[in-house]
Amino acid sequence: MADNDFLRRVLTARVYDVAVETPLHPAPDLSRRLGNEILFKREDLQKVFSFKIRGAYNKMVQLSAVERERGVVASSAGNHAQGVAMAARHLGCRALIVMPTTAPALKVDAVRALGGEVVLHGDSYSDAFALAEQLEAERQMTFVHPFDDLDVIAGQGTIGMEILRQRSAPIEAIFVAIGGGGLAAGVAGYVKQVRPEIAVIGVQHSESTAMAQSVAAGRLVELDSVGLFSDGTAVKLVGEKTFAMVHELVDEIIVVDTDETCAAIKDAFTDTRSLLEPAGALAIAGLKQHIAGTGVSGRAFVAVASGANMNFDRLRFVAERAEIGERREAVFAVTLPERPGSFRRFCKVLGARNVTEFNYRMAEGADAHVFVGVNTSDRAEMVGAFTDAGFASLDLTDDEFSKAHLRHLVGGRSDQASDELLYRFEFPERPGALTDFLARLAPDWNISLFHYRNHGADTARVVIGIQVSEGDLADFDRFLAGLGYRYWNETDNAAYRLFLARAGGL
Repeated sequence: MADNDFLRRVLTARVYDVAVETPLHPAPDLSRRLGNEILFKREDLQKVFSFKIRGAYNKMVQLSAVERERGVVASSAGNHAQGVAMAARHLGCRALIVMPTTAPALKVDAVRALGGEVVLHGDSYSDAFALAEQLEAERQMTFVHPFDDLDVIAGQGTIGMEILRQRSAPIEAIFVAIGGGGLAAGVAGYVKQVRPEIAVIGVQHSESTAMAQSVAAGRLVELDSVGLFSDGTAVKLVGEKTFAMVHELVDEIIVVDTDETCAAIKDAFTDTRSLLEPAGALAIAGLKQHIAGTGVSGRAFVAVASGANMNFDRLRFVAERAEIGERREAVFAVTLPERPGSFRRFCKVLGARNVTEFNYRMAEGADAHVFVGVNTSDRAEMVGAFTDAGFASLDLTDDEFSKAHLRHLVGGRSDQASDELLYRFEFPERPGALTDFLARLAPDWNISLFHYRNHGADTARVVIGIQVSEGDLADFDRFLAGLGYRYWNETDNAAYRLFLARAGGL
């Protein structure tokens, strides 16, 4: 295909019957932090909350009356499906869409609400694609490819056209997410002809790198499996047309991980109050990695915020991992001598640092192990502080098992935890609040269990096991009364007795 032919396709693309020209939104907070001018191309503001409506409609509006009468079939993890369904409703034709069973419920429900007929099949986009091809042949319907079609690619290319029209000033680079490659091919296909000095940089999630591997190999590479966190880009095999264009026109492909993606979602929310889906935030994550790696400053960068179709229940995970992705939280396992006073001495090491998580359970033997999260950008400095205090430590910040599972499993029964009382406390959350709380605890009783997690709320919640002999119970009650914080006695809690209380009772 000649370059001028693709340019003509973009300039004549029929997208604005259903799509809108989205704004190029300044990101002042991220710009300040990165020392560059950062702009978001807000494709999350489309009616279907992603850019996919552009390519889908541009393909379908050019179908003949006979083709529309037969209807269209598509395969999609969700965003293309919504684009096809909306285009079909606008054009008055039937749309049958195969989606993987792993597609977020939010996207499946949205397709049905737009009038699309949904068939759930397989675990990935590739599984859905195979069935869609079969249905195309059986029912004589027109297949609307999510990325490997020149009309679809040209529809996505209108994003590049809008960016250059909206900003005539210099742009260092435009960052775009890559799944199958339609968005990257479309944007690069236009930008490189009109303003070739602008770099177009693709971004892939580390669990879905089909395009990056294909470009590196110089041929199409099919993955055995893909991760589903960034479901919108979870593609095992990219298209022949998109591969050819990306290989020729895209300057670089950056790979980002889950933590970096979660941090990018938070960055976008801070500047726009919009919650992007993981695939929608990949470009921002790649932009940040690029600037950190090159050290460039004083330039202008554009990231295409490509979608915002995320299930609400995923937000908990995103919030959990965003601070680590921003390299503002570090997670450690610290070994303490199992004797009275060690816990308090460890808390002094933490000092005024903001603690994000604290898990401790009295252990058998000479040593105890604490799982702790700390707001810090200098992990080496934190390890040094532990070492200087005589505590061995293990940096778990990059350990997926620890971040995903171990933090929730620290604890269990302890036969040493005799005379243990379990109390739940609540106090105002602020920097240093945990240290202030610990300073109020009387030194006469040994802490046998401790759990604290900062969830960004206005109140902090702590669970503490304290060993108090029967003769000290009256003094302990007076201590509680003078503490000044809300508290609840959970010693008789059935779940505590089942999972944590000393075997054989207290």
